[in-house]
Amino acid sequence: MKFVHIAAAPLALSGLLLTAGSALAAEGLPGAAMSLWWTLPFAGLLLSIATGPLLYHHVWEHHYGKITAGWAALAVLPMVWFHGLGVSSEAVLHALLLEYMSFIILLFGLFTIAGGILVAGNIHGTPMVNGALLLIGAALASVVGTTGASMILIRPIIRANDNRPFNAHVIVFFIFLVSNIGGSLTPLGDPPLFVGFLRGVDFFWTTANLWRETLLVGGIVLGVFLALDWFLHSREKGQPKIKDPTPDSRVRIRGRANIVLLAGVVGAILLSASWKPGTAFTIQGVHVELQNLVRDAIIVVLALVSLRITRKEYRAANGFNWGPILEVAKLFAGIFICIVPVIAILRAGLDGAFAPLVAMVTEPTGAPNDLAYFWLTGALSSFLDNAPTYLVFFELAGGDPKVLMTTFASTLAAISAGAVFMGANTYIGNAPNFMVYAIARESGIRMPGFFGYMLWSGLVLIPTFLIAGFVFFG
Repeated sequence: MKFVHIAAAPLALSGLLLTAGSALAAEGLPGAAMSLWWTLPFAGLLLSIATGPLLYHHVWEHHYGKITAGWAALAVLPMVWFHGLGVSSEAVLHALLLEYMSFIILLFGLFTIAGGILVAGNIHGTPMVNGALLLIGAALASVVGTTGASMILIRPIIRANDNRPFNAHVIVFFIFLVSNIGGSLTPLGDPPLFVGFLRGVDFFWTTANLWRETLLVGGIVLGVFLALDWFLHSREKGQPKIKDPTPDSRVRIRGRANIVLLAGVVGAILLSASWKPGTAFTIQGVHVELQNLVRDAIIVVLALVSLRITRKEYRAANGFNWGPILEVAKLFAGIFICIVPVIAILRAGLDGAFAPLVAMVTEPTGAPNDLAYFWLTGALSSFLDNAPTYLVFFELAGGDPKVLMTTFASTLAAISAGAVFMGANTYIGNAPNFMVYAIARESGIRMPGFFGYMLWSGLVLIPTFLIAGFVFFG
């Protein structure tokens, strides 16, 4: 079965995994001594992801894995040459085993289980219906994660709009709201918040301290969508009718056993944070705690159970296939490797090549600059993985969860909001973004390319974030 390509590695390596928030990949590299030249492989990979589907589509489609591996090699080989095999291999293994593997296990579990939930039937994608679906998806994102909510609702919203000549914008706003902004209210919603939870931030702290920011940002973006969709829907009335490939019919939920399995994933995550048996192992210098091994094993088992018990016709009706998760797995493997020297430089703080950026988050008095934390965390989360980026600024702000939840609550809110909200700025800012893009493209929707999507986010999200930054962090 094709899922072996994704599931076999997690099964083989689950005994080596540690939570993504416990350590950064670049721990042993001398970030203070590394110049900006070390960021070139990461920049090159981003440029390839941006231009490949546009300029050399067929080559990219068949060889994106090789291209990604090439950039990863250009990041690793110089590290080995200049910093030695020991330090370099430890940094890369930390990236793959501690961060990437736990990242992809969670995505694999959510993608597989959510892909077995069929929202059968179809409703017509009017502006009000689309708005309601986006609102439901955004609310669901904080319960089952942005990945789970995206996988459950992306195909129903594609079917609802598959007879409309203008439908790409619906998917763009779906990424904005369901794949990102909606996941800001609990640690289950988005990886950065989960990292904070594992570092000691109370489970409901984000709910109590980010609901205003979420309501404002989500409300503005949803309002812009409704206005735009109403305008485009009215324009469509004068155009030739497109035969609906999925006529309207009564909506039913199939594969409901997978809802229980999704609850099991949520339970496994909560278990890993609340159950502390005090049992740990050290493997190749990696400190492994039992609760994290159990969490990852449970998620893999639940995904396999979903594959076993879900009727094949439900997945077929969903258009379920392994293409999107395989694409995400390959591309993000390269991203997690190429990001190693970037994170090392960031961790060096004022002693590293990114010192001017780091200095921007501190006032002359020594107090944290909340607005700068919001924008810098967000800007880096737009292109880097937002979980380690969150952790970098979490540490720069002092790293003490009790202080950050109280004295510097506004600073932690700025870091959290920046990491979650601005993951929507690019296709690679948050993993569900690229998965939704890949599914929509496979379904025949003419999605904007990398820079085209950034034009959308620049026109819609950046002004919204300017307002939110002024209101809450200015």
